[in-house]
Amino acid sequence: MYTINGKANKDHLITEHAPLVKRLAYQLKAKLPPSVEVDDLIQAGMMGLLDAVNRYENTHGAQFETYAVQRIRGAMLDELRNTDWLPRNLRQNMRKIEKAMSALQQSLGRMPSEIEIAHALKVSLVEYQDMLNEGSGHQLVYYEDYHDEDHDNFLDRYCTDISGDPLTGLLEDGFKSALIGAIENLPEREKILMGLYYEQEMNLKEIGAIMGVSESRVCQLHGQAISRIRANLRGQ
Repeated sequence: MYTINGKANKDHLITEHAPLVKRLAYQLKAKLPPSVEVDDLIQAGMMGLLDAVNRYENTHGAQFETYAVQRIRGAMLDELRNTDWLPRNLRQNMRKIEKAMSALQQSLGRMPSEIEIAHALKVSLVEYQDMLNEGSGHQLVYYEDYHDEDHDNFLDRYCTDISGDPLTGLLEDGFKSALIGAIENLPEREKILMGLYYEQEMNLKEIGAIMGVSESRVCQLHGQAISRIRANLRGQ
């Protein structure tokens, strides 16, 4: 495990933890659109693992695998941001949905139903649900949220520490509190879905079995929940 110089054997660490990269890549891929290639995630993850090996020191007090997971996931997320994996037209559709949700919630004083959202978008219920399916995997936070010309800056509202990485800043209390509030405001069915998906880490098929709906329907409800949360956060 260690060389005579007391340094970790990098080749051994990389070989030992390569399966971890693959496992994390497939876990992430399950939450993303079909257009995302798992091989690209694995390649980015291996770069993250290499970075972890080069940076890790036993004096950190943390086990290497714990440290490596953070680096691997971070590298995969960087790859997704850099490749802009959600096509522009689909992202525009999700923006339209969010704007319609926000406007309806303000006028109705409650969360709008699917039929009300579809009517506001001037599409049929089936067309609206197709839009949700196509936008499967869209992010809670986009890079564009940091530079919105029509509103105050997203980070200005939620990040108190501007000296560091803005994505790290999003994890501070302001954003977490707003996110918890947005989830609490979801319709009960969507709130349960989010708990099963993100807390229990169930896949769409498993959630569908519990909720008594198809996997496709779970995908629609998940997309709708994310859009509701985004609309809520942007409207605050």
